[in-house]
Amino acid sequence: MRPRRLRRSSGTASAAPCNPRSGRGETVDTHARVTAVLGPTNTGKTTYAIERMLGHRTGIIGLPLRLLAREVYDRIVAVRGPSVVALVTGEERIVPPRTQYWVCTVEAMPEGMGADFVGVDEIQLCADPERGHVFTDRLLRMRGLHETLFMGSDTMRGTIAALVPQAQFLKRERMSELTYSGAKKISRMRPRSAIVGFSVENVYAIAELIRRQKGGAAVVMGALSPRTRNAQVDMYQNGEVDFLVATDAIGMGLNLDVDHVAFSSLSKFDGRRMRPLAPNELAQIAGRAGRGMKNGTFGVTGDARPLDDGVARAIMDHQFTPQNKVQWRNHALQFGSIDRLIMSLEAPSTDERLVRAREADDLRALKALGDDAEITARCTDGPSVRLLWDVCRIPDFRGISHAEHASLLEMIFNYLHQRGSIPDDWLARQIKRIDRTDGDIDALSKRLAFVRTWTYVTQRKGWTNDETHWRGEARIVEDRLSDALHERLTQRFVDRRTSVLLRRLGQKEAMVADVNETGEVTVEGEFVGKLEGFRFRADKGAGSAETKTIKSAALQALAPQFHLRADRFYNAPDTEIDFTEQGGLMWGEAAVGKLVATQDALKPGIEVFVDDIAGPEVIQKVQRRLQHFIERKVAALFEPLIVMQKDETLTGLARGFAFQMVENFGVIPRAQVADEVKALDQDARGALRKHGIRFGQFTIFMPLLLKPAPTRLRLVLWSLQKGLSEFPESPPPGLVTIPVEAGAPAGADTMSGYRNAGTRAIRIDMLERLADMLRAEDSRGGFEAKADMLSISGTTLEQFADLMEGLGYRAEKGERVKVKAADTVMPHDGTEQAMDAAADTDVPEKSEAVTAPDDAPDKPVMDVAAEQPAGGVTEAADPTPPADVPEDVAAIPDDGAAPIIEEPAETPEVEAAISDTPAEELTPGTEPYAEVADQEMEVFYTFTWARAPRRQNADRGAPRGKGKPPRGKKGGKPGGGDKGGKAQNFSSKPPRKEKAIDPDNPFAAALMGLKSDK
Repeated sequence: MRPRRLRRSSGTASAAPCNPRSGRGETVDTHARVTAVLGPTNTGKTTYAIERMLGHRTGIIGLPLRLLAREVYDRIVAVRGPSVVALVTGEERIVPPRTQYWVCTVEAMPEGMGADFVGVDEIQLCADPERGHVFTDRLLRMRGLHETLFMGSDTMRGTIAALVPQAQFLKRERMSELTYSGAKKISRMRPRSAIVGFSVENVYAIAELIRRQKGGAAVVMGALSPRTRNAQVDMYQNGEVDFLVATDAIGMGLNLDVDHVAFSSLSKFDGRRMRPLAPNELAQIAGRAGRGMKNGTFGVTGDARPLDDGVARAIMDHQFTPQNKVQWRNHALQFGSIDRLIMSLEAPSTDERLVRAREADDLRALKALGDDAEITARCTDGPSVRLLWDVCRIPDFRGISHAEHASLLEMIFNYLHQRGSIPDDWLARQIKRIDRTDGDIDALSKRLAFVRTWTYVTQRKGWTNDETHWRGEARIVEDRLSDALHERLTQRFVDRRTSVLLRRLGQKEAMVADVNETGEVTVEGEFVGKLEGFRFRADKGAGSAETKTIKSAALQALAPQFHLRADRFYNAPDTEIDFTEQGGLMWGEAAVGKLVATQDALKPGIEVFVDDIAGPEVIQKVQRRLQHFIERKVAALFEPLIVMQKDETLTGLARGFAFQMVENFGVIPRAQVADEVKALDQDARGALRKHGIRFGQFTIFMPLLLKPAPTRLRLVLWSLQKGLSEFPESPPPGLVTIPVEAGAPAGADTMSGYRNAGTRAIRIDMLERLADMLRAEDSRGGFEAKADMLSISGTTLEQFADLMEGLGYRAEKGERVKVKAADTVMPHDGTEQAMDAAADTDVPEKSEAVTAPDDAPDKPVMDVAAEQPAGGVTEAADPTPPADVPEDVAAIPDDGAAPIIEEPAETPEVEAAISDTPAEELTPGTEPYAEVADQEMEVFYTFTWARAPRRQNADRGAPRGKGKPPRGKKGGKPGGGDKGGKAQNFSSKPPRKEKAIDPDNPFAAALMGLKSDK
C-alpha cells in the first residue's frame, strides 16, 4: 500500500493530540507504529531505543541532556562510524555529509526531515516547569515515518494514551533491585557511591569533605561542558576516585557504575522557589544505583532528613502518582508583528491535560525587546519578527540578569538585521575576552558559561560570515576552558595519593615503598612523607583523615625498609652518631633515641625512637647500637674518672673521696667537701693527684675533664640524674668568663666548669690561677688590679670589679687625673740644650703582651698594650725595665719617631718630678703650678676583703645592715684591730683562728713565708 502525502497543518491555538502531523510535506506511513516504552530506571529503555533506531535506514533520537546526547553519540559512532552519525545540541553541531542518524537534545531535534525512526527519551519531562512544553510538543508532533518511540516513566501512561490514542505500550521491569538503606554519614559512605546535591555550593562542599576523608570525588553538573563532564566521569569510571558528587543531572539516563545514591537534600530551587522533590523525581535519581544486574541502594546523608516510609517504599516498588498534567505552549506561531507573536505564544489550550507553560526565558526576552522603540521599528515584517524570535531563543547561559541578557540579544539582533551577520571583529573581541585559563573554578565556570553563548550563536546558520571558522574558534576556546576546569576540579577535589592508597589498602595487597637518599618515601609512586631515622612522618600538607590513611599505607609498605635501615645503622661508625645537649641521640640529622637516667650516672639508659610497625627485632638492634655508642663515648671522655674508679690501690678515705669525684663527674666545689679534704693525709692526696685531681682553693677538679667535649657530656649526664626537663647548655669553648644565666639550676655553673661570681662566671682553672695572683696582694690595705689579672680573667676593669665582688671582695670606685705614660715631660727653656735633652730620653711605648699560662685549657691571649694599666694608673716611664718584664721585651728599641716635646709640666704630679716641692703641697696659683681647664680623668678600683660575697659599688654606699664587719673588728680595713687595739695581719683570705698548717694546702708556702717574715 502506497503511503499518502499529508499537507502541513495550518496550526491553531488548540492542540490536536490525535493528529500525527509532524512536519512539512512528510510521507507518513498510516501504519507507522507509535510505542511508549515505560518503566523505572535501569530497564534498558535507552539501549532498546538505540537498537531500534539502528534497525532503520535513518533515525532521530532526542535526549534530555547534551551530556547524555554525547554519550549516546559515542555509542553509535562506535558501531556505525562517525561518517553517518550527527550530533546536534545547542552548543555543538557535528553533521557529516552522509548523515543517517541524528543524536540531539530534545530542543535541537530537526523538524521536517522525514526520518524513518524518531525517539524521545525521558518523556516524563513533559511535566517539567522549565522545559516541559518542548517535550510535550515532541510528544504531540514528532513522528517517524515508520516508527516512533517514547521512553520514560510509567507515570505518563494515562497522559500518552489520552494525547496519542494510537500509541502502544511496552512495560519494562527493572533488571536489579533498589533498596533504601537509611541515613549514613559521608565519612562512612562506602566506595562507588554518588552523593547528590542541588546547588553548586552544596556540590563543592560535599566534594571537599570527601577529598579530606576519602581521597577525592568526581564532580558532575549539568552546567559543565561535555568535555569536562566526560573527563570527570572517566576519572570515576576508571577507578581513580571511588565517589561521585553530582546534581540531579545524573538522573537523566547517564550510565554510571554506582552502587549507592545518597541525597544530601530533599528540596531544590526550580528557578522561582525552593520546593521539595516529588517521589518520582527522587526515584529517577536514586535509580542510578545498581546498573545492569547489580543491585543498588539509596539513602540520605548530611542534613537531609530520613525519607518517610511511604516515600521509600514507593521508590523501591516504583509506584507513583500518575502524571495527568503536562506543560504546553502553542507551536502555531504568528510572525506578523511582535505583539501577534507574543499573543500566539500565550494562547491557551483547549485540552485539560495541557497546562500553559509559565513564561520562559525566550518569551521574557521577547517582551523586553518588544518594548524597545528601535527594535519595534525594525520588526515591521514577518522575516524580521522571525529573526527576532530566533535571537530571543538564545539561552541565558551566563545567568547574570534578565536585563543584561536582553541587552546582549539586542546587540546581536541589530547586527543581524542591519548587516545580515555578526561583525567578525566584534565577535572576535567577545571570544578573545573569554579565552583565559587562569583563575579558580568559579572563574573558569563563568567563562565557560559565557563561551557557550558564542558557541550557540556560531551554530546558527547564516549568523556569521564564516561559520566553519567561528564554530572552530568557539570550540577551541570551550575545549581549552573545559580542560582547565577539569584540572582545577581535580586539583581541588581529588587527592590522587590518598585515593590510590585507600584503594590498595582495600585490595589487601602488598604495596611497594621506596625511600630515597633524603628519606622521602613514595608508596605506589605517590609521595607520602619522610622517614626520619626509624619514624615515619606523613606529608604535612595532608589533612587529619588523609594523614591517617597515608600513615597506615606507608607503615604497611615500609616494613622491609625498616630492616634494611636497621642493618645499615648497626654497622655505622660512631662518627655518624652523636648526642645533643638535651640528651637526644642523632644518626646524622635524624633523631633515633634519647638518654634516660639510671642508678649509675656514668651508664645512662636508652629509649629508642622506632615505629611499632618496624617490629621488636629492629627496636632491639637500634637499642643495642645506641648503648654501645654511649658506653664508648663515656669511656673516652671520662677516662680519668673510670680509671680512678677501677683503681684497687685506692683505699680508705682516698677511695671514698674518689667515689665522690665519680658521682660529681670530676668537679666538686671545695666548700662541699671541706671536711673530707681535711681528713685526707699526704699519702691519700698523693694517690689522688696521680689520677689528675687538683685541690684548688675554690674547686677540686680534674683539669682534663674541663675540656669542651667532657663538659658537654657531663652536663647531659648531670641533668639526667637531676631529672631536669630542660638541660643547661654548655658554654662556648675558649671563654674565660661568661654571663651568669638567670634561672639556671643550682650547680649548673660547676658542671659547666665555671664558678658564678657576680653577674659573670669565671672558668674554674683560671679562677685558681687568679687566686694565686691575689694571694700576693694586700687585701687589708687594698690593692688595684694588675694587667695580668685582667688578662687571665679576660675582663674589662668594670667586669673585673663585679667579678671580685662576687668572690667576696669590696670594690671601691674612684677617679683621678690620667697621666700619659708615653710622654716624659722635660723642662723647656727654649734652648737647644733642652731640645737635645728631650730627644735623648728613652721612652718605651708598649708594655709587654700578657698571656694566660700554658697549662690553661683554651687560654685567651690578650694584648694589654691597648688596655688600661692595672688600676688605671700609669707611672712615668723609667728607662730601666721592670723586674718582671722579660729582657727580650724590655730591649725592644723605640720606633725611631721624634720624641714629643711639650710645654713645661703644669700638674702637681709632674711638677713633683722636676722640683723639690712635694706634689701634695702644690696648689693652684703656686709656681710652677698652672691650672688646666680640661683634664682627662680615669676610673680605678681599690679591692679589699669583705668577708662575704656581695654586689656593691663604693659610690653607692653599703646597704644598711649588710656587709658590716663582726663586732670588735674592722672588717679587714687598714688600721683595724680587735678590742685590745692590736693590729691584725691580713692576707687575700679572711682572717681565721690559728690552726696547724696543712702542708698540702696551696697557700701553705705563702702563709709560712708571711709568718717567717714576722
